[in-house]
Formats: sequence, structure tokens, C-alpha cells
Amino acid sequence: QVQLDESGGGLVQPGGSLSLSCSASGSIPGFNGMGWYRQAPGKEREMVATKTNGGWTNYGDSVKGRFTIVRESGWNTVYLQMDSLKPEDTAVYYCTLYALGGADTYWGQGTQVTVSA
Repeated sequence: QVQLDESGGGLVQPGGSLSLSCSASGSIPGFNGMGWYRQAPGKEREMVATKTNGGWTNYGDSVKGRFTIVRESGWNTVYLQMDSLKPEDTAVYYCTLYALGGADTYWGQGTQVTVSA
């Protein structure tokens, strides 16, 4: 079993910045990816950013150039730096860890990010 502990989030004005962090513990698959998804009210969950422990990174189209995912080699902690935030970034952000080539996917409890004036 894998546990994901998230922190960060909150309320920020448009154009501002926030950061999220997530640490994984437990029986972590050797080859894995970690990252963030988000879900706004009435919408499907969408991928924000992911990074494998081999260094491969992927961003959702709506956040490219504004968000940065950081994952230090050898560490099961991932950070999401969110800059130039927009009201449409408002959502519950979920940390995820998934096994590469496998079916195991784990989710954090979610943290609220609200972008509003």
C-alpha cells in the first residue's frame, strides 16, 4: 500500500502563485511516476503534470508555461509550482503515484486551490 501526503493549496488572487507538495511512503513501485491531476466542479478529472522517476515530464496543455513540476532524483516527493494563476485553475488538486507498466495507481486526499479576486 502507498500513502500520499499532500500540502499546500489555498486561496490566491489571479496572477498569483501557489505551490503544492506531495510525499509518498509505503510499498512504492520501483519504476513509477508521480504528479498532479485536478478536478473542478462539474468537470472530469484532468492531468496537470506528471514526472517519472526516470525524469520524463508531461504537462497538460492548459498549464504549460505556467506550472512547473519538480521531482528530485531518488526522492518520492513531488512539488508543483503554480504561477500566473487564473480563475479557471480553481479545482481540487490530487497527487498521484502510478506504477509504470502496471495497473497500480494511488491518489492523495486532494487539496483545494481557489483563484479569485
